[in-house]
Amino acid sequence: MKKLINSADSVVSDALEGIALAHADLVRVYRNPDFIVRADAPVPGKVSVISGGGSGHEPLHSGFVGKGMLDAACPGAMFTSPAPDQMLAATRATHSGAGVLYIIKNYAGDVMNFEMAVELAAAEGVEIATVVTNDDVAVRDSLYTAGRRGIGVTVLLEKIVGAAAEAGASLAECQRIGERVNAQGRSMGVALTSCTVPHVGRPTFDLGEDEIEMGVGIHGEPGLRRAKLADAAEITRQLANPILDDLPFRSGDNVLAFVNGMGGTPLIELYVVYAELAKLLKERRITITRSLIGNYITSLEMAGCSITLLRFDDELTRLWDAPVLTPEWR
Repeated sequence: MKKLINSADSVVSDALEGIALAHADLVRVYRNPDFIVRADAPVPGKVSVISGGGSGHEPLHSGFVGKGMLDAACPGAMFTSPAPDQMLAATRATHSGAGVLYIIKNYAGDVMNFEMAVELAAAEGVEIATVVTNDDVAVRDSLYTAGRRGIGVTVLLEKIVGAAAEAGASLAECQRIGERVNAQGRSMGVALTSCTVPHVGRPTFDLGEDEIEMGVGIHGEPGLRRAKLADAAEITRQLANPILDDLPFRSGDNVLAFVNGMGGTPLIELYVVYAELAKLLKERRITITRSLIGNYITSLEMAGCSITLLRFDDELTRLWDAPVLTPEWR
């Protein structure tokens, strides 16, 4: 295992120290329990938007704290959900009286711990609403979920709902917009290699030189099937068609097209995938009106990518285009 770390036990703690030192103008980092808040929190009269999850998916969620996006993020241990006391502390640090929205990826540990945080916050008189993302079309139930996993749509939802909250939307309105985004977005990923969790010290799964894992999860969970390595056009087709058919997306739709790197894929390859995706959508008379290409929800150093399509309209476009200022999205 070759990683730029001091030790497997300290990697999350050391990374949080780096975030605090690098971005003190944008965020404050708290320890024991660990959470990150925007530097000007709490913002008077504003709905607080909070998310979190296991570390190892950066820049999700820690890199998206700031104006126009998250008010706070709660990083768990590597690939492990954060604890309720982290969410409660983040809630106390950002709540200004307008309520708090929790954005939760549909993984059993995340859902359970955020639900406990809802109860704890409610006992202190804080109004909480939740949105659970479940956009992964690859599997309906897995080792980690009941129902579909929450993946790429989470990034888009945090940006869009964050913009709504920044503009003064109410808690109910932020929840409505978040549920719309989740309902209108679909995702699927592919792995070319495994990742290595530091405290494990070996790859999560084994792939042959000519194999890929189609429909992989962001923690290395199994997907739909093992398949033979193919060119970018064929892999993009195998990812995009299940997404397009699931909602379903139709001729005349406008979409945001998101090609996400899993951590170990060069940007040049992501643009190759985007070009193939654009061709497929043009054939179906689906128009890309906004795009996002890069590493936004990763799985450590896994090579591969995911595709997310979000059906777009004027409201979502306006919120997407709104200003944002966070450590990793500006």
